[in-house]
Amino acid sequence: MIVGEMKSSIDNLWLRFHTGGVSNPMEVIKQITYLLFIKRLDDLELAKEQKANFTGKAVVDPIFSEDQQTLRWSNFKNLEAGVMFELIRTKVFDFIKTLGGKESAFAKYMKNAYLAIPNPVVLEQVVSMISAIPMDNLDTKGDVYEYMLSKLQTSGDNGQFRTPRHITKMMAELMKPTPDDVICDPACGSAGFLVSASEYLRDHYEQAFYDKDFVEFYKNKMFHGCEFDETMISISAMNLMLHGVDNPDLYDKNSLEEDYTVSDRFSLVLANPPFKGSLESSTVAKSLSGIVKTKKTELLFLALMLRIMKTGGRCAVIVPDGVLFGADKAAVGIRRTIIDEHKLDAVISMPSGVFKPYAGVSTAILIFTKTESGGTDKVWFYDMKADGFSLNDKRTPIVDNDIDDIIVRYQNPDGEKNRTRLDQSFFVPVEEIRSNSYDLSINKYKETVYEQKEYDAPEVIMERLEKLDLEIVQVRKELTEMLKSGGGDE
Repeated sequence: MIVGEMKSSIDNLWLRFHTGGVSNPMEVIKQITYLLFIKRLDDLELAKEQKANFTGKAVVDPIFSEDQQTLRWSNFKNLEAGVMFELIRTKVFDFIKTLGGKESAFAKYMKNAYLAIPNPVVLEQVVSMISAIPMDNLDTKGDVYEYMLSKLQTSGDNGQFRTPRHITKMMAELMKPTPDDVICDPACGSAGFLVSASEYLRDHYEQAFYDKDFVEFYKNKMFHGCEFDETMISISAMNLMLHGVDNPDLYDKNSLEEDYTVSDRFSLVLANPPFKGSLESSTVAKSLSGIVKTKKTELLFLALMLRIMKTGGRCAVIVPDGVLFGADKAAVGIRRTIIDEHKLDAVISMPSGVFKPYAGVSTAILIFTKTESGGTDKVWFYDMKADGFSLNDKRTPIVDNDIDDIIVRYQNPDGEKNRTRLDQSFFVPVEEIRSNSYDLSINKYKETVYEQKEYDAPEVIMERLEKLDLEIVQVRKELTEMLKSGGGDE
């Protein structure tokens, strides 16, 4: 977590962009992303040089040739402002756009990179500020970038790209990624879910990172994402790279369309796909139309997840409440498919304020397993009432928080067997769900006890009111007498 002096440094960096004429939060993130990448290339080269000096051998596969040394961060950061500005604007950006993936997948998404910082003085100050932020270890680098991404959460429409960090972390904890998983988010935004999965692995499988083969798999083949927004692809790549995933597989097109042909590949899917979108029928992949006939993106993404997961694959996905109880043929059909042809494990209902200030829609987390042979016998429901933050636009921290309880209860199903419909969590038999048109809204099954209130008879209440009226008249009369007699002059 970023606190204290480092937090102030990043806030000052952000403010410097604003005062320097770059006020769009997404543009600020883009420019910082480009500059961090440029600095990252120099850091990688320095590490190679140190290794070469230690072994007495030549640098293996250098990033910068002999005539490109002026393009390194460590060399240009102390240049006069005007000289540095021109060098970065032209030669440095030209260099990173032609790297061709030499060191990282991020380079693939730099083809349209450009310097939007308007003048040399501002650039000099920004370079100096980035140089002064200590980012020597992986955790710090990741925390710095996550803190910057958190600023998108309060930036209006741009906030749609980022699921709150505590929610992505909770879903990773629920799904418990393993070193054998191949993980995908088909609407990855800033890669928050993939980052949370990577952090879970580092926290729970420390020994695996001493295995050379696993580290190679982790860096190059474990993490996959799709995102049609070019800016977000760049941000995703940087976010993952700063968390140690050097070469994620990122697909920069709409995963619902015909071009994306992946199927039966992933063992774990974590996602919060776009709500209430709609595609033209002609652009929807035919393989998805075969699962559910609809233009609604929230339903198409569920079909996509069933297609891209291999048998035995697990999925945790955030959906709007309408997916849970929608009565149209497509909504009922996709719920029936998940329940009858695969295995629906859980429905976690979240309060409507979780995505404020930029969205007030009520949502739920669906957790299911691809079996292709059914298997749903009962479904676990949880009524999440608090996530540790107020449910208004300010989203300030509060004490109430159901997240730890959700994780513990989901991972200990035997303890849930005797829970009743009056509790916050409970099981519902699949037969009951089928008999209710596959409705998955928790209010369909939850029971509520209403406390009976008893009131006095109307005539008794009227007698009390009349008595009060008489008392008021008497008090007013006494006050009037006091005023007449001069009793109020004391």
